Amino acid sequence: MFSTIVITGGAGFIGSHVVRLFVNKYPNCHIINLDKLTYAGNLANLKDVEGKPNYEFVKMDICDFDAFYKLIQDKKVDGIIHLAAESHVDRSIKDPFTFARTNVMGTLTLLQAAKLYWESLPEKYEGKRFYHISTDEVYGALQLTNPEGVPAPFSTKASSESQHEAYGKDFFVETTKYNPHSPYSASKASSDHFVRAFHDTYGMPTVVTNCSNNYGPYQFPEKLIPLFINNIRHRKPLPVYGEGLNVRDWLYVEDHARAIDTIFHNGKIAETYNIGGFNEWKNIDIVKVLIQTVDKALDRVKLETTETGETIETYPDMDLITHVTDRLGHDARYAIDSRKLQRELGWEPSLQFEEGIEKTVKWYLDNQEWMDNVTSGDYQKYYENMYSNR
Repeated sequence: MFSTIVITGGAGFIGSHVVRLFVNKYPNCHIINLDKLTYAGNLANLKDVEGKPNYEFVKMDICDFDAFYKLIQDKKVDGIIHLAAESHVDRSIKDPFTFARTNVMGTLTLLQAAKLYWESLPEKYEGKRFYHISTDEVYGALQLTNPEGVPAPFSTKASSESQHEAYGKDFFVETTKYNPHSPYSASKASSDHFVRAFHDTYGMPTVVTNCSNNYGPYQFPEKLIPLFINNIRHRKPLPVYGEGLNVRDWLYVEDHARAIDTIFHNGKIAETYNIGGFNEWKNIDIVKVLIQTVDKALDRVKLETTETGETIETYPDMDLITHVTDRLGHDARYAIDSRKLQRELGWEPSLQFEEGIEKTVKWYLDNQEWMDNVTSGDYQKYYENMYSNR
């Protein structure tokens, strides 16, 4: 059992769910949430655990070697879960240097500091672990053989095999060759290689996971699902890249957090595990499902009678869909095969997409104050209010 775990990027979307899970599940373990609090880091995401005796927040840049090296020595850190990253593809296209600095040099900083500290101990690497969370985008893109895909929204009860058959027979496995197409995915691919190199060269106990798109509460609203929920609510345009035929595999964020917990404690050293939802969706269908779900929640659905006398539901906010120029280098399809994780460690997604998206929509509609604070920038005041006088 680990005594002190640093979770980097713990104030972010996925990180906050991991921090919450670990703080609540392991009360005898000291959980350090390390975050620089850039635009996507929000300590308000963790109000419910900030008073727990085993929780500590440290504001720090992962590129600050001296500060991190001192921290892990002072706190006697024996586990590191590394989630901190710049993660938005569009931002990486405009500013690749920031992505290289944070994702590559930041990861290397953590690795080197952990190496020096752990190698200085009598037991060295025994009982230690460095867990690096990565993305499916490092693998490049899969061919979209059938852009029509699985018929109709809310069709995810189809088996994973039938989904792969619908969109394309190939999918990413742990041995898929890396082929990144954006500055973001290139920076993550480089960081993955550094993590594996530290195991192969120095014997550091590492593990790497590559995950598909996450969705759920507390996601910064530059990403598709929270952005579109908010836009639908306020009847703003829904900008869809190209025809919206690009396919992604979606995973509910709490299921990802559970997978991280399972792999951190039980995964094999030097292994790679893919984490996915077996849940492929075209972007345009995701948008239509969001419109249907939000319109139903806000009582906007209208009933119309067809020429044959049939009564059907219509969704007025479908008119908000606006097709815009496609993203540069937009990959056609990502699809993760999680069967290794399922077979070796017993993990599998707990939610069907129908349930997950309804829970997600309800959370954002019920937490408009959180959304207002994030979109206005007021959330960044939370740190000053909570920690400036400590």
